[in-house]
Amino acid sequence: MNKGPAFLHSETGTAEQEWVDDTRWEAVPALTLLDGGRIERVVVVAAHPDDETLGAGGLIAAATAAGLRMDVVVFTDGEASHPHSPSTTAEQLAVLRRRETRAAVHRLSPSSSVIFTDLGDGRLGESLTEAVSTLVDVIGEDGWKTLLVSPWRGDRHPDHAAAGQAAAIAAERTDARRLEYPIWLWHWATPDEAPWAAMRGLSLDDVARSAKESALAQHTSQVKALSEAAGDEVLLTADMLAHFHRDREVFVQPGLEPDAEDLDSAFDDLHRDHDDPWSVVTSWFERRKRQVTLAALPDEHYDRVLEVGCSVGLLAHDLSARCDDLVALDRSDVAVERARHRLRDVPHTQVETAVVPHDWPAGTFDLVVISEVGYFLSPLELEGLQDRVRDSLSPHGHVVLCHWRHPIVGWPLDGDRVHDLWRAASEQDPLVVHRERDFLLEVHAHPGAYRPTESEGG
Repeated sequence: MNKGPAFLHSETGTAEQEWVDDTRWEAVPALTLLDGGRIERVVVVAAHPDDETLGAGGLIAAATAAGLRMDVVVFTDGEASHPHSPSTTAEQLAVLRRRETRAAVHRLSPSSSVIFTDLGDGRLGESLTEAVSTLVDVIGEDGWKTLLVSPWRGDRHPDHAAAGQAAAIAAERTDARRLEYPIWLWHWATPDEAPWAAMRGLSLDDVARSAKESALAQHTSQVKALSEAAGDEVLLTADMLAHFHRDREVFVQPGLEPDAEDLDSAFDDLHRDHDDPWSVVTSWFERRKRQVTLAALPDEHYDRVLEVGCSVGLLAHDLSARCDDLVALDRSDVAVERARHRLRDVPHTQVETAVVPHDWPAGTFDLVVISEVGYFLSPLELEGLQDRVRDSLSPHGHVVLCHWRHPIVGWPLDGDRVHDLWRAASEQDPLVVHRERDFLLEVHAHPGAYRPTESEGG
């Protein structure tokens, strides 16, 4: 993704006619994500007040007319839009721009909710964790029914890039579909610099266009001068606004261009920055939890064991003493190298990098251990993991789930919810349940299997 040099909004920029005259303009395929019935809800993300109207105002109006639920999340108050204003302070601008945004969204979708987070105009990149957490909370568990629309990460504005990255992470964690809308691309780029292959266009009918025009007019602090004094100039000039009076809105569809970052790098960074990121070596809580896990295993010995999410390999090392063959997986390359080092003297172990449920080892297992992993999956990924485990578990095999029971910030599931979903899918009670204030441990049998204990004479 070409981040390129910075630009000034006061520059003349690329004329709208240059875009319209390009032969590729009319060849942009139609947007189809709103078709087919899967999408029931749209969440539009704005880095600043007015982004939602400029980039996706027509989509908001069209989706509302189609009966979809609509939410708008505005990450900053846009208080830095006129840093040299002699008439309006940053605090006054924040109040004014919130009011303008509510009025604009009301023109587009009267029933929509507008959520402001005040993460700092010009500093959104410093609050990426908070931005992701907000979006995950707004989307919830039904992300697969949601279309998440955010600023394009290649827009050459740091707040737009941060908003787009927050949306990318939130979408991966919640299974939301995603679109990105360019704003400043039309200003700084030439047609030869546009991501044409990833572009999709949404045609706007007269009603949607009229609603967008009315909404744009509500952002008076941007489309009109605050005063005649220097520092209070119009920010969205007629030339810039010409890009948003079109009869369609153009979006960039992720997946048709390479993503700049992914979750694997985040987990790698966590292990790279900390030798023991979960304190599994030094914490008595973690040591005791491993002992409880081992004590809960119904069988003394297993032929083949799989651990999903092994981190640096402490539990894997303990499990290796209870089996003939151990496969341990983690999505972090750094964690895998550390686990391999810890298990270097245990010949019947294999540690591999894998992103579950997409990556999965061959063969069957008598025991699958899933500890502190379930809530780092999206709901659909957890469902996929359940399918993988069911298909690879031996007829009399066991599954161990063990998870922290406190809130998991920035993810749609917590430990208790992971266990609830797993229990519902298995359609049978677990063999073992150990519940404490801080963690929940369950042992499940293969669905439909029953194995009597020695005390029952089996």
